[in-house]
Amino acid sequence: MSLRNESLEIFVDAAFGAFDQFARAPEARRSIRQISTALECPGDARAGEGSRLPVCALLDVALSIDPSYPSLTRLIEGFKGIEPMLEWRRRTKYDHTASDNFVDGHANAMIIGPGGLEERSDLWIGVTLMAPHMRYPDHDHAPEEVYLVLSEGEFQQGEGDWFSPGIGGSFYNLPGIKHAMRSLDTPLFAFWALLAERPH
Repeated sequence: MSLRNESLEIFVDAAFGAFDQFARAPEARRSIRQISTALECPGDARAGEGSRLPVCALLDVALSIDPSYPSLTRLIEGFKGIEPMLEWRRRTKYDHTASDNFVDGHANAMIIGPGGLEERSDLWIGVTLMAPHMRYPDHDHAPEEVYLVLSEGEFQQGEGDWFSPGIGGSFYNLPGIKHAMRSLDTPLFAFWALLAERPH
């Protein structure tokens, strides 16, 4: 059986403490419970160094929020412990719904999942960082998804209105639903957890 890196284990514990506190929709709570249960069996650790993109220079600003909740403070500290090992990447597929500054204004990192610090296909846990005044393109994916937002910013699901979860806000994306996000005057920073293979 694989053993999880200590820093990653600290992050996982902090992340699920925060998701448990803030993910209130029944579908989100079910998804998070299933992901948490699956994580009791660690996957294979990825070797190698992390890498950053230029927009990652905004991480210090994004992580300097006053979250007002101990669970979010633990999550930020846990994330700082693993961030140097992450491989930050740009989204390669986008269309006219993205803002002009999209390519250089965003970065995603897989923490657990394909290409993450822990390689596995049944679930994905990752993070998105966006520069101010940037719109992420409309996109969709088969897995359901739960977001935990640690910044100001706006999100859209389907053809619905834009909404602002706020710091500590959480919401659930149905499988296959079109969704998007956009930053305001400050960087947008959010974690996402996807259940890629739902148990039967």
